[in-house]
Amino acid sequence: MASGTKTTYAAPAVEKAFEVLELLESYPGGLLVSEMAVLLERSVGELFRIVVVVEQLGYLRKSPKDDRYSVAYKLLDLAYRSTPAENLVDAARPVMRRLAVDTGQSCHLVVLNEGSGLVIAREHNPGTRGFALRLGAAVELIGSCSGKVLLAFSPEEVRLAAIARAAEDGAPLDRAGLDRQLGLIRKAGHAQRKSPITLGVTDISYPVFGFDGLVAAALTIPFLRLIDGSQTVDLDAARALLQTAAGDISATLGSSGT
Repeated sequence: MASGTKTTYAAPAVEKAFEVLELLESYPGGLLVSEMAVLLERSVGELFRIVVVVEQLGYLRKSPKDDRYSVAYKLLDLAYRSTPAENLVDAARPVMRRLAVDTGQSCHLVVLNEGSGLVIAREHNPGTRGFALRLGAAVELIGSCSGKVLLAFSPEEVRLAAIARAAEDGAPLDRAGLDRQLGLIRKAGHAQRKSPITLGVTDISYPVFGFDGLVAAALTIPFLRLIDGSQTVDLDAARALLQTAAGDISATLGSSGT
């Protein structure tokens, strides 16, 4: 083999297993093997044994009601234990619980995941009304507060690679405009904007830093404004509490400041 030539290995069963896992990401209610076969343009015979084996290993679960398969929590647990996410969540969880109680708002923690963000922890507000993202949800990097905080405080090479990945399947990107926004976020130390999707919600996000001084996550409150007079913590107070919480998590992770 010539020097510099990249070797390619084929492992069809492994490839099919990951195709199934990635497909099920978009179907939290699960799929039948026959439905997977149609969507992946493969035969039922190709997938059946693979799905059964992956289930036996604990990475898929089968509904006893309708034989639909969905991704099991073992995959999330493996991701936590084999990446820095476990330590990050351990450090963040008690702070996020206190933050949810003190603000009366839900909060979530987002990490960079190639061309998007990933919600790795969340806390619901203690009241009867609230707004929260689901655990494991993908978050747009370019179009969200959390994503822009992660981009704004990432090293340049990481930021450029993430933007390029995020822009692959998206609309044409105004790079000059995005760069200006990220510069303002760095200067302010956080991001804040009214939600473009949910009426009455203002997203606020602060960076969390690791011991190496690099941004580890974005801590975000989707602040829900109530109009019945029951709200005791306003937006400004919630933002101050969020800033303190992000600093507390950073300190627990060993960050000496930014």
